[in-house]
Amino acid sequence: MRRKDKIVKGGLHYYLQSTSGIIGAILLLFMVVASLCAAFGWLPHNPLDQNVDEVLKGPSGKYWFGTDQFGRDIFSRTFDGMRRSLTISIVAVSIATLVGVTLGILGGYLGKWFDLLITRLSDAVFAFPAILLALAIVSSLGNSWVDTALSIAIVYTPIFIRVARGPVLTAKEMDYIKVSRILGYSSPRILIKHILPNVTAPIVVQIALSLSWAILTESGLSFLGLGTQPPDASLGLMVADAQSLAAFAWWTLAFPSLFITIVVVGLNLVGDGLRDAMDPARRNS
Repeated sequence: MRRKDKIVKGGLHYYLQSTSGIIGAILLLFMVVASLCAAFGWLPHNPLDQNVDEVLKGPSGKYWFGTDQFGRDIFSRTFDGMRRSLTISIVAVSIATLVGVTLGILGGYLGKWFDLLITRLSDAVFAFPAILLALAIVSSLGNSWVDTALSIAIVYTPIFIRVARGPVLTAKEMDYIKVSRILGYSSPRILIKHILPNVTAPIVVQIALSLSWAILTESGLSFLGLGTQPPDASLGLMVADAQSLAAFAWWTLAFPSLFITIVVVGLNLVGDGLRDAMDPARRNS
């Protein structure tokens, strides 16, 4: 435990030395707080309430981000949309991580036909652009948030397979792994105790980066009408609705677009900070 505590403290020390990491952490904290406010209903207005007397009102003390074409509060809808986008992305990346890391570790460790099968399936998925494949999958599954999360998870699973497989191929040829086999240690023990720690760092970084990509994918699907459905709020759906309004109601497009940027940039900066903190070569540079 002491060694693990030192590793955690050391990683935190290096992370806090990263300017991008600190900025990303601040933006991530903002996202979490905003999502919690939306989840518990701590918003100035109900994001679904329509008011025909307040249609397309500009930003004011009553409506901080203005209102849309149905008189709905854009501030409340933006926070609720970010909560929904983050929820879908977290579920999708969690599934992709669990499935992808498991298959990647097993493929790299077992090798032979199993590794060949996993590699070929991953290559087949990589042959398609991510957004087009997600479109095809969600079109066949449906438009619920679960279907959207599953489609994104399928698209990003091969990324985690590759991230996990590479370090395993290197680690399994190390002397301590060979000694463990000679001593009669079981494969599950070797995988959990010796192999898994070698892939933890790149996986953690990949999770942060994949979350930002998943946000963009979810927003793209909602923008095209295949993700979150009205009247529920989604950042991508709000951008799509604002296309025809932006010329005379700039706030309907500006604020949802700004929040998409904040989420994506924040998660990418967190990924950069984690990469710097967990990469020994960068620590010594």
